[in-house]
Amino acid sequence: MGKIALTLVIIGALNWLLVGLFEWDLVSALFGGDSHRESSWFSRIVYTLVGLSGLISIRYLFADDARVRT
Repeated sequence: MGKIALTLVIIGALNWLLVGLFEWDLVSALFGGDSHRESSWFSRIVYTLVGLSGLISIRYLFADDARVRT
C-alpha cells in the first residue's frame, strides 16, 4: 500500500513540475478539463520545486527495506 501511495505522490509531483515549467496540466489533458494553467511566477517556482522533489523521491520506490536512508 505504501508503494502505491508513493507512486501517486510522485505522479502528482511530476504533474506539478509540468505545470511549473510549461503551464501544462497532464492530468487535465488526459482526463478532460483545461490543460493550460496560467500561474504567477511565484506559484510556478513552488510547483517546480514540488516536481523536483517528486523526481528525487523516485529512488524511494526502489528501496529494499522499509527504512528510508538519506
